Amino acid sequence: MPPSNLRQELLAAFDVEHKEHLRAIRAALEAAERGEPADLRDIFRRAHSLKGAARAVDLPVVEEVAHRLEAVLARVMEGELPLPGAVAAAVQTGLDGIEGYVAALSAGGTPPAPSSAIAALDAWSGMAPAAPAPETPAAPPPPQVEPPAEPAPSSQPAQAVEYLRVNAGQIESLSTAVHALSEEISRQGALEAGLRALEAELAALRQEWDVLIGHQPDPRLRHAERGLARIGRAAARLRREHRAASWSAEAAAQRMRDQVETIALVPAETVLEPLGRMARELAREAGLDVSVRLEGMQIQADRRVLQALKDPVLHLLRNAISHGLEAPDERRAKGKPARAEIVLRLSGRSGLLVVSVADDGRGPDLARIEATAIRQGLLNERARGAPPPPADHLLALVFEPGFSTAQAVDRLSGRGMGLSVVADAARQLRGGALMRARRTGTEVEIAVPFSAARQRLLLVESDGQTFGIPSHGVERLLRLPLASVESVEGRPVACIEAGGQDVIVPVIALPALLGSPAATIPVEGGHVNAVLLRRGARRCAVAVEAAQDVQTLLVDSLDAPGLDAELVSGVAPREADTAILVLSPEGLVGRWLRDEGHLGAGALGLVPVPERQAPRTILVVDDSITTRTLEKSILEAQGYRVLLSVDGLDALNLLRSGEEVVDLVVADVEMPRMDGFSLLQAIKNDTRLAPLPVILMTSRATAEDVRRGLDLGAGAYLAKQKFDQRELLATIGQML
Repeated sequence: MPPSNLRQELLAAFDVEHKEHLRAIRAALEAAERGEPADLRDIFRRAHSLKGAARAVDLPVVEEVAHRLEAVLARVMEGELPLPGAVAAAVQTGLDGIEGYVAALSAGGTPPAPSSAIAALDAWSGMAPAAPAPETPAAPPPPQVEPPAEPAPSSQPAQAVEYLRVNAGQIESLSTAVHALSEEISRQGALEAGLRALEAELAALRQEWDVLIGHQPDPRLRHAERGLARIGRAAARLRREHRAASWSAEAAAQRMRDQVETIALVPAETVLEPLGRMARELAREAGLDVSVRLEGMQIQADRRVLQALKDPVLHLLRNAISHGLEAPDERRAKGKPARAEIVLRLSGRSGLLVVSVADDGRGPDLARIEATAIRQGLLNERARGAPPPPADHLLALVFEPGFSTAQAVDRLSGRGMGLSVVADAARQLRGGALMRARRTGTEVEIAVPFSAARQRLLLVESDGQTFGIPSHGVERLLRLPLASVESVEGRPVACIEAGGQDVIVPVIALPALLGSPAATIPVEGGHVNAVLLRRGARRCAVAVEAAQDVQTLLVDSLDAPGLDAELVSGVAPREADTAILVLSPEGLVGRWLRDEGHLGAGALGLVPVPERQAPRTILVVDDSITTRTLEKSILEAQGYRVLLSVDGLDALNLLRSGEEVVDLVVADVEMPRMDGFSLLQAIKNDTRLAPLPVILMTSRATAEDVRRGLDLGAGAYLAKQKFDQRELLATIGQML
């Protein structure tokens, strides 16, 4: 293999490996800050591996920083330094220095050595100050390159991995072309229907011909009859061949579409993970002690979507640091940890990519938001004694252009842009944004389709037009008896089930939301056909004439004068000469909330969202790594938080330390040092631990063993020989 190819493989592997090590070390730091036990040997090993990997790819600057990182962690392991606090902050600075340096190299730059990171580590490493940094290597690691695949076992010599740089715009153009091809193929159904109609018409014509000619012996008529039969057979053959060709073409287009989408989709970490480092740097510059945690970065989405989200997400992180967080003294006075926390979380929900930025700060100031809205003419002043506007109505106003409650202009906030840039970016991606108050702090959520091109649309007919509504915003279709539609303050409403409870929702004709306030609700056969739309906790029943179909269509942007960008998110070509407008479900609910959300004291259509509860914690005690892994995966899949211990003594030490709040213990019986019976007896003899429920799950299933376990206080005794995960989960559910 030529040396250049070998170096490319090494650099590609390093690009992936160094990110994995940084993530693992950061996770351990966050665990230590929460008072959880951190695996110091693992993070020391990772720092050592990072140093060796940097040496292998000739990145001396990274090697130097990793060497100092290793020295600090060695002192922590030896008990010379405590990990939480200033030492953890220095380690985090070192990790950010490595990440930033490698990112700059990947972008083709020649960055200086991260001197601030080296200085931060030198303060704790016990080493002499760093010498001047080595020169930057000429060949930086390629950006966002997948690691080389391991060759499959074979007697043939392995082929060298080849890399090809392709402009992202070319991939996007190819993706758009493939989707357009697929749409064209899907339209061939109309041609098949035409051929089928032609075949039927020929059959009818043949019947008429038979009646007309009867049994006339004229050879000319018989010749025409045979020709007519040949045309009919040819039409039938063409229809069959066309159908087979269409099926083959659609299958080929689907395979091509899947392959192109696989190329176009990238892990979110490749685009958004550097924002964590940027946020930590901003917090340090602002003099704030902040933990920035990233979750769900492995989720894959269209690169265009992730790139479009990068700036608004950074804006949210800046906003959280500038507006949301209190000073350490203020936090301690409120009973909060001195160190603030910001979480950037990615997840999937109903076919949407959901990006949220949450902080544990002071939360939104609804009174200040209302005062700012009144000052900017977005709200009228309330009459004396009138109730305040609904919270979600006020929180929706923060996305209006120019809305800002900042009292001063600084580097982070107060420039007048506000959160409208976030809402605009979400709308351009055919999604939406909302803010909600948490029990402590604020959360802003952006929900957009995973793909920037294709969307699954519910096609509805209203006022003689066909519109598309993205299915992610549709909760369900309603057919309401006209007698069930009542009135609140002169506006139609209906009682429906939503979120497991009865909710009064507004019923409003679609044209009324689109600018025709005098539009009436269409009625068919004594019923109202409606689409139940959702935006956050709000529900709104939008009345239409009919729901036609659900189709996945290519949606293009639409910038036309006179169209409301809040309500119309794009246009979808449907047939050769027609296209349908795609409406924003979030925009439709938001328009009703803006115009008539005051009705019924603002409670119409509001489905209370229960506060998220922390998951219950289960301690699994077993000396078999296979059993621990199996039980951990089963329990975590059900939403439990799982802690692991290798034997009874390890578990008892964890329980008595008070470092973790454990809700239930699942323990094996046969274990070294302390078996399950002894662990159970120790738990029940400890007044602090005695109420803790314990399940014994073991291969020792004799009647004597079962009786002994239950006599010692086990809540249940399960045999591994007939292990059934449903029985385990049901038992845990009963005991918790």
